[in-house]
Amino acid sequence: MRESQSWTPFLDRLGDVATAAILPHFRTRLDVDNKEARGFDPVTVADRAAEEAIRAVIAAEHPDHGILGEEFAPVGLDAEHVWVVDPIDGTRAFISGLPVWGTLIGLKRHGKPLAGMMVQPFTGERFSGGPDGALYRGPGGPRTLATRPCASLADATLFTTTPHIFTPEEKTAYDRVERAARLARYGCDCYAYCMVAAGHVDVVVEAGLKAFDIVALIPVIEAAGGIVTTWDGGDPSEGGRILACGDRRVHAEAMRLLAG
Repeated sequence: MRESQSWTPFLDRLGDVATAAILPHFRTRLDVDNKEARGFDPVTVADRAAEEAIRAVIAAEHPDHGILGEEFAPVGLDAEHVWVVDPIDGTRAFISGLPVWGTLIGLKRHGKPLAGMMVQPFTGERFSGGPDGALYRGPGGPRTLATRPCASLADATLFTTTPHIFTPEEKTAYDRVERAARLARYGCDCYAYCMVAAGHVDVVVEAGLKAFDIVALIPVIEAAGGIVTTWDGGDPSEGGRILACGDRRVHAEAMRLLAG
């Protein structure tokens, strides 16, 4: 049975506590830890504080719900409702002082993304999606989110966080899409997906994502009229190779190129 209730008010509460935990640390000289023995996967006190704050509210209000977060151990993953949280998606941007990071809060029901929100505490923006539609709130006032028509990659704006996220084989596939696109830009992490929902960007291609990188963004883009899948058209909710588009025509073209 399809769930019709609005989760936006509760998502807002979670966004509020995350904002309160994160903003005091942004553009300060904070310590940065590395979670990877090889490479660089940064985490800060702000990441941990925000996830702790979100988990506390969920545990108090919905103790029967599960939680999957980036910074702490999962709980209750067999529950009907599971929250999927990335307290700061784009920590590299965060520690660089750039406001293109965001808090991702998603809700799955029976394993399927149901509702989600991207909160950008510094700019005061929120992008949400779910059974009650897709909504932007921020400077300039609230408005409904809607993707834009784009029939061909020749007319498309394409984003990826960085070409360095791809393996050599994936990079070859990605390059075919980039060469076909009108404009390619790098960076922005979750912000690029929100720009798809807002009708400013047409395609995002990425790889190596985790569930907490994408679950919150799927309902936002889908409620705005777009499509999110894996590169081969499969379920994107576990992460992996992700293709997000505002128009199904450009999605089909990008899939063909990614497949070779």
